[in-house]
Amino acid sequence: MSKQNKNIKELEFEPIPKLMWRYFLPAFAGVIINSLYNIVDRIFIGQGVGALALAGLSAIFPIMIIMMAFGMMVGMGAGVRISLNLGKKDFARAEKVLGNAFVMMVIVSAVIMVIGFSISNPLLSFFGINQETYSYAKEYLDIILAGTVFNVVGYSLNNLIRSEGSANVAMISMVISAGLNILLDYIFIMEMGMGVKGAAYATVASQVVLCIWVFIHFKSSRSVIKLYAKNMVLKKDIVWYIVTIGFAPFSMQLASSAVFGIYNVQLIKYGNDLAVGALGVIMSVAMLIVMSILAINMAIQPIIGFNYGAKIYVRVKRTLSVAILAASVLSLLGYVVGQVFPREIILMFNSDSKELLDIGVRGLRLFLLALPVVGFQIIVGNYYQSIGKAGLASLLSLLRQVIVLIPLLFVMPKYWGLTGVWLSAPVSDVISGLIVLVFVIREYEKLNVLIARENISG
Repeated sequence: MSKQNKNIKELEFEPIPKLMWRYFLPAFAGVIINSLYNIVDRIFIGQGVGALALAGLSAIFPIMIIMMAFGMMVGMGAGVRISLNLGKKDFARAEKVLGNAFVMMVIVSAVIMVIGFSISNPLLSFFGINQETYSYAKEYLDIILAGTVFNVVGYSLNNLIRSEGSANVAMISMVISAGLNILLDYIFIMEMGMGVKGAAYATVASQVVLCIWVFIHFKSSRSVIKLYAKNMVLKKDIVWYIVTIGFAPFSMQLASSAVFGIYNVQLIKYGNDLAVGALGVIMSVAMLIVMSILAINMAIQPIIGFNYGAKIYVRVKRTLSVAILAASVLSLLGYVVGQVFPREIILMFNSDSKELLDIGVRGLRLFLLALPVVGFQIIVGNYYQSIGKAGLASLLSLLRQVIVLIPLLFVMPKYWGLTGVWLSAPVSDVISGLIVLVFVIREYEKLNVLIARENISG
């Protein structure tokens, strides 16, 4: 049986829990390893350079998120379209999406790099960088900007590998890249004393390797769909086809950048630079938990996309149910770890500053208070994206991170100071969770109707 036919048969007939588990394990390993990029950089910088360098690196995280947003717009948008086309057995269309997506990645990378270098100083100022942390942030950002094309193309193409059902290959890609990043971090920072520059060079070098690896995959016999030069001519309908779906994760990432910037400003206003450094640590922990849930999204996206495209709605509903349960369990586990071991977590990143430790322990506990209700919200937003409902996916994604959270970030600190900054996140999570719950109940009702029609016609 060919690779193409094997993957299609699995998506259409294999029991959902078994199929999800098979896709989840490599996705989970991949995203956890991917998360180590930022976490390991912060650990080595916090321990090898100092608390202020950690604060400087944390402060430019919003800019990094903006770069990721454009890559996700193309990578995730194309990924959903590829899965839907594979469900319809339209392999030619899927390969056209792949070819156009690759060209879009390169163009987007060039635009990000040029604009980034042009406005880097105003951006650093806008996101709360001051004189004490400026040199650290500027050194790191300049090197990362220079490697933008490898970042965007590598991550985006790796997402498409997952969308064609080759989850193990996508995992191996991340293991190779992140493993190299950790090794080079140690060599450049701890052994060679290169400081923040060493962390940036390690990150870019690992992204170059990832980019080459995933490009070779789509030219090899291992891939379900192939990257052909004839499909690298941009077509308006395909570009629009990708962007309409990719806008949801794009808007969510841009929103995350804006929110992170507001956090920086409010933390400096009601706290100090070390509060910003503490936020960087807290976000690293939160990212690790969220990325674990995103691994579930990665596992279910090709399953839901394929079966929705094939009109096998009973498998769509089953996949959504199992995913919500799994995400809720992961959220609860993350909450318990964050509440029980906050001191040990902060000390991993920096063991010299008692003030950073005190701020970080309190901030971590408050920030993660409503984590148990976050998991199902992430799954539901991804579900709508996977079935092609980009507008609703964008709304639900922005709800928790922007529409509710931003007003709270301005209002709550006026009454509770630094505590109000930390509590804004859990209050937003609870409010948005109630709204998302209404949508998911309605979606189950719609799926039940579709399944009933499917049974009658069958």
